[in-house]
Amino acid sequence: MNSKSSNFKIYLGAAYLVVLLTAIYFLLSNFSLSNLSSYDFIKENRGLILKYKDNNIFFLTILFFIITIFLNLLLCPMLIPTLVIGFIFGKWHGTLILIIGNTLGGFLLYRLTKTFFSDLIEKKFKEKFSKFIDFFNKNDLLYFMCFRFIGGGGTPFPVQNILPVLFNMSAKNYIIATFLGILPTTFVTVALGSGIEKIIDQNDELSFLPVIQSPEIYIPITAFFLILIIAFTIKKFYFKQ
Repeated sequence: MNSKSSNFKIYLGAAYLVVLLTAIYFLLSNFSLSNLSSYDFIKENRGLILKYKDNNIFFLTILFFIITIFLNLLLCPMLIPTLVIGFIFGKWHGTLILIIGNTLGGFLLYRLTKTFFSDLIEKKFKEKFSKFIDFFNKNDLLYFMCFRFIGGGGTPFPVQNILPVLFNMSAKNYIIATFLGILPTTFVTVALGSGIEKIIDQNDELSFLPVIQSPEIYIPITAFFLILIIAFTIKKFYFKQ
């Protein structure tokens, strides 16, 4: 029985890896990363992108919501997608898409990992995060929410999603802690992405000084640094190694 269960996990892991590699190949085959990250590309296609969004707002909302979930399942970093969604949808709409999408996507990844890869996760991360596990066991909702808020202390977002496997967190607590914990940094990052649209309107060329002086940019950046200071304080006093 154990042998069959082990084989099944291996097959599932292999299938997951195939899906991951296929998705990466598809993205690299159909999109030029240099273009997508180019200011000139964004500037030249801004009108087309925003016009399409205005005419297909419901469809694009659902599409990017699903994309956000799948990016979480594919263990992708979320910084660039967050900026893109902020640029397309604006602060409030973009934040709503990302908060719900990241929470649901992270939870699905957590359940998948807990069901099929718990042994692997414990072997890989238990010793490294052993000191944190004691905190989480005392009050997993509060401490995991703080852990999310401080960005996992530098822990990559995909790894944050699966760490609760180590202390068997309930579904309810995971969802609440994730939703509230990622809200501040998500909003600030989305606001930064949203500010790019106004920068394009005001500047023919992208230059550092005008960008920093724009309230659409310096307010989110200031808020981000404020969050970092608060996060550092929380980490220092509540997550002592």
